[in-house]
Amino acid sequence: MAHRLRAAALLLATISIVACGGRDEAHDNKSAGTDNARATSTEARAKPLPRIVILGDSLTAGLGLPVDQAYPSLLQQRLKSEGLDYEVVNAGVSGDTSAGGLSRLDWALQGDVRILVVALGGNDGLRGLPPEALKRNLSEIIERAQARHVQVILAGMEAPPNYGRDYTVSFHRVYPALAEQYRIPFVPFLLWNVAGIDQLNQPDGIHPTAAGARIVADNVWRVLKPLAEEQKGEGRSGS
Repeated sequence: MAHRLRAAALLLATISIVACGGRDEAHDNKSAGTDNARATSTEARAKPLPRIVILGDSLTAGLGLPVDQAYPSLLQQRLKSEGLDYEVVNAGVSGDTSAGGLSRLDWALQGDVRILVVALGGNDGLRGLPPEALKRNLSEIIERAQARHVQVILAGMEAPPNYGRDYTVSFHRVYPALAEQYRIPFVPFLLWNVAGIDQLNQPDGIHPTAAGARIVADNVWRVLKPLAEEQKGEGRSGS
């Protein structure tokens, strides 16, 4: 009898240990599952948005303005308000020419870039650089972006009259010719309804005020919005 009682006690103890172990294992598995779910959720939230890069000079950089008043920031706000999930990258560098923009293109196209807005040439015109060089640099930017399957929007610029009518006309013709050649969306003049209007420009007469930057954003938005919507409709945005 004593032997049987000891055997029964041992069996009960073994069952108790196994049961506790099963509960602990289930608890550990549940905790691991919760941790994995949290990690997955965090990873989903941290997933970078597709990018819209604006490659430009001081007009894009927003010289003389707070960062949130530069036109790329205004475009970011509009995209968000329209439910278009993109990250706008302000790749504007003050003083940059078309050659400078070309030299940093690889950097600008890092990440998941879907749209590239090319807003270069103002400094080429101010310095009287050859329109042929402007066209060559912009062509290479467009071709290299398209080779990466990046949609390109070209923003036109005008040269000041300092260098004579022939130069001004030759400079002007570069932009629509490229837009037609590469069949890309085109903003005819980045500073449309801003250039030459005193109250919309800072004292230097070149860089827009906050009010001027809002108009520049309007000029780009008219072309950018349908392209951003089209990409979202194709299921590319946020994929």
